[in-house]
Amino acid sequence: MRRVTYSMGLSVDGYVMDAQGNFDWAEPSPEVFAFHIERVREADVQVMGRRLYEAMVYWDDPANAESFDAAEREWADLWNALPKVVFSRTLTEVDASARLAQGSLAEEIARLRAEPGDGEIAIGGAQLAHQAATLDLIDEYQLFVDPVLLGAGTTFFAHDERRHNMELLESRTFASGTVFLRYGVRR
Repeated sequence: MRRVTYSMGLSVDGYVMDAQGNFDWAEPSPEVFAFHIERVREADVQVMGRRLYEAMVYWDDPANAESFDAAEREWADLWNALPKVVFSRTLTEVDASARLAQGSLAEEIARLRAEPGDGEIAIGGAQLAHQAATLDLIDEYQLFVDPVLLGAGTTFFAHDERRHNMELLESRTFASGTVFLRYGVRR
């Protein structure tokens, strides 16, 4: 069965955005960016909320592409080709590589799990991931812990007052101080 993964950068104190909604502190070093390129190759589909979708449209904009270096072009090519499912109550259309979700999060994940393939179903966006965690849909958490304390903001984890036992599957420390942790959920 295809795994559902949740991967984002976060501060040491567990925030994916600061109290003002910024995540400029999480810009990856070239080494971490190269690792992100390898990680995106493992995804078959990206499931995301509207805010993340709108932020990631940056990679599809030809005006931005003119200034991309080789690594950014490689990322953009992979990202733009990746099928996406967008959850939004306000968007009425999305770009050609995406579609608006037709059902609930649980229904969409069940539909995606039933499709052929063995690549990841990647969840992006903290609010959508919190919903997926509450519904017990996430199989794997992939954390890019950046060396910064924010003190407040949007948390990586859903605080649903439930215990979730994890198994460390992989860890890697980068020269920049960012630490990648991959945990599987024990069921």
